[in-house]
Amino acid sequence: MTYRIRPAAPHTHYFTVALHRPGDDLLVLEIERLRHAVRLTRAERPFQIAAWVVMPDHLHTIWTLPAGEDDVAGRWRLIKARFSASLPLDARKSRVSRAAQGVWQRGFWQHRIGDAADLALHMRSCQMDPVRHGLVDVPEAWPYSSFRSPVSLQRVG
Repeated sequence: MTYRIRPAAPHTHYFTVALHRPGDDLLVLEIERLRHAVRLTRAERPFQIAAWVVMPDHLHTIWTLPAGEDDVAGRWRLIKARFSASLPLDARKSRVSRAAQGVWQRGFWQHRIGDAADLALHMRSCQMDPVRHGLVDVPEAWPYSSFRSPVSLQRVG
């Protein structure tokens, strides 16, 4: 028998989630649909967002889940499904080949944050990703990031 131990305290995770087609720009083109999918999911299955950066074909985020909660996969499944379902049919078809599984890559990359230094490292990674990809010269110039202004974090989630 397998026992699942639920965390007694809130815990924080860093995620990378990517579109099925590298180089696509669907996430920034359809940012409002993504924001809506996140809002609906957070209303149903709460989590706090510490950082969020949406790149054209992937995103990075840091979440803190409530004590006793550990279902990150369910939350991502809802966000991905809601976003995909909200796309116009022609947008979905143009981005998905017959062999493809869908709009998103399967799964996601996850790292559980261990301490304050680990959190700072991953926050900086989120902040600097648009600069690393050559999209902007300074992180604050990227419009799809919680590092742009305090208001944009509320808009993302």
